[in-house]
Amino acid sequence: MNRNDVNFTSSGERCAAWLYRPDGAQPSTPIIVMAHGLSGTRRDGLDPFAERFAAIGAAAIVFDHRGFGDSDGEQDLFEPARQLADWGAAIAFARSLPGIDPERVVTFGSSMGGGNALAAAADDRLVAAAISQVPFLDIVTQAYRPSARVAARMMVAARLGRHLPAVGQPDEAAFINAPDSEVGWRRVVANGEDSRWRDRVSARWLLGHPFRPGRLAGRLHCPWLVCVGEADQVAKPGPAIAAARRAPLGELRTYEGVDHFDIYDGPAHEALIADQLSFLRRHVWTGRSGQAAPLRDAARHADAPAT
Repeated sequence: MNRNDVNFTSSGERCAAWLYRPDGAQPSTPIIVMAHGLSGTRRDGLDPFAERFAAIGAAAIVFDHRGFGDSDGEQDLFEPARQLADWGAAIAFARSLPGIDPERVVTFGSSMGGGNALAAAADDRLVAAAISQVPFLDIVTQAYRPSARVAARMMVAARLGRHLPAVGQPDEAAFINAPDSEVGWRRVVANGEDSRWRDRVSARWLLGHPFRPGRLAGRLHCPWLVCVGEADQVAKPGPAIAAARRAPLGELRTYEGVDHFDIYDGPAHEALIADQLSFLRRHVWTGRSGQAAPLRDAARHADAPAT
């Protein structure tokens, strides 16, 4: 496996990415397009997933949205439609790469990135499959609800065009303030690779259309793996489970005792990876022509409980 820094443009602005290519890549290689959501960056826990995908023969692109990480654009400007446009640009770039099969592109996202992975696939009927892990799919039904006082402070910040912290405690005005979430995310960042993450996100988007990509599940054309932590305090499990069941080709896996940020290391990480590799083998390593691409064996790992 080799990893290189690459760039692509989205609405005229540069997005930074890592491109992973497997050793001995085939002339028509599938590719996984990967990102976090909100303020998360490529350096924050996604590399181990991409490395495992490359180990079985897939290419991968892990990118930073405009305004975050190593990408250009107004710093810390978050708008759901803006990030979704970056996904479209990343997919188009992936298809343009030599040696890549343009009909075997997979979207992969964590948290809000899981919602974007669903939305990007729903918008592009050439996407072969999608994977959403601990997905945040509906701000109305899935988000942790802080006190009325905290919620009011967040809306004031939105109306004034201010920024808020990405993570905080339940009594603090922050986008992710569920119990245990700040400690969990900061652990992910600390274990990452020279993280460029900033604890600052624009708030005005709260005044716009609610973030609800889960409503697209019923019209998704491709296989969709949904990996849900049963103890997720950031993104309530119920709405994600329901969305997976609405999808015509949805596959649901749940993980007992797993919270939102538990999936980046340890037994929970291995359980998700095992399910994701199995999903890719079944749905992506056979192209639309029906011809199976060569598939490498990967070492089996111990699972956490999953259903």
